[in-house]
Amino acid sequence: MRSRDIRRSIIISIVSIVLSGASGWAQSSDPSPSPGPVVQTPPTPSPTPTPSPAPPEAPPPEPPPTEVPPGAAGAGGPSGPLPVYGNVGASKVFNPDIAVIGDFLGAIGKNDSERATPSLELHEAETSFQAIVDPYARADFFLTFSNDEVGVEEGFVTFTSLPGNFLVKVGKMRASFGKVNQMHNHVMPWTDRPIVTDNLVGGEDGIDDAGISLSRLFPNELLFLEATAEVYRGESNIFRAPERGDLTWVGRLRGYRDLTESTNLDFGGSFAQGHNDVAGPGFKTRLFGADIAFRYRPLRRAIYRRLILRTELMWSRKELEAGPVKAFGAYVSGEYQFAQRWFAGVRLDRSDRADDAALVDKGASVLLTYWPSEFSQIRGQYRHTRYAEDIKANELLFQVQFSIGAHGAHTF
Repeated sequence: MRSRDIRRSIIISIVSIVLSGASGWAQSSDPSPSPGPVVQTPPTPSPTPTPSPAPPEAPPPEPPPTEVPPGAAGAGGPSGPLPVYGNVGASKVFNPDIAVIGDFLGAIGKNDSERATPSLELHEAETSFQAIVDPYARADFFLTFSNDEVGVEEGFVTFTSLPGNFLVKVGKMRASFGKVNQMHNHVMPWTDRPIVTDNLVGGEDGIDDAGISLSRLFPNELLFLEATAEVYRGESNIFRAPERGDLTWVGRLRGYRDLTESTNLDFGGSFAQGHNDVAGPGFKTRLFGADIAFRYRPLRRAIYRRLILRTELMWSRKELEAGPVKAFGAYVSGEYQFAQRWFAGVRLDRSDRADDAALVDKGASVLLTYWPSEFSQIRGQYRHTRYAEDIKANELLFQVQFSIGAHGAHTF
């Protein structure tokens, strides 16, 4: 009995020792930190924000493309945007648009008259300067260089902001008589000018003088109507001014109407009067003209197909010592575009002489024109002419035109 109690006491003691050791191991495995003094850590200063870099400046906007207005070059003229060279924004501040146009002519065949074209020649080089003067006006200068002379073909300022929708030009200009008289050489659809222009209106220079032009457009529901009145000094190829008061007067009334979306009609009447080259005071020359042009250009094939039919009729009354001479002349022409760069044309001429209406010149021409680009053209023209002196001429004329620079559009 006693031994049993001893064994029980021994077992209880062993269990107590084991349990007390396990409890100590548990406490030592995760000791609790002894409390100590609290150390305050100073706050970390926030970094100074770095300013973000400024965005790069946007490049200046590109200038809008320059478009050539419809009809700027007659039959087969340039169209669409023109190229822009260099820093336009800087160069356009003070510099005008400058262009040079070369007109090279050649001829083969027989022509024994005084009007024969030389075999080869740089017929003309035209230099233009065009710019806006201020918000109220623009200036245009056209200088010509040829074998015979260097001169100002045109040089005028146009006032565009006048009351009453009036337009005023002041300077040296081609008079608004008919159509051909207003054309520069490089916009004509032929290598030469019609015979009636040479006989009655003064040839290539025509009525080109210093003066003032006043015009106004009268739009209405039926058609566009433009009236023009001009006064000139009186010195040109057909008019003379021996005295200061011997002025030349020119008037023109022009109408325009769209017939359909593809066709239009352009027509007008003209008048000119001035003193002529006959010795003595009081001798005058009066000119009357009528012109009409029909244009067809389908919208869907505008760069491939085009047709222009035109005619001008002119009457002259020239006072001479023996009495007045009444002369008449006209031409009829047609130009057809049959491919993107190819044009074919025909022209018929007939005209009396201004000094003697009994002398009549007649002619017929066939033309073929190729445009390699908007800035050059090559043209061939077969011309048959029967002069009043019973001289017959059969010639093959060829022309090469080329331009550089920005050349503004001429009168439509």
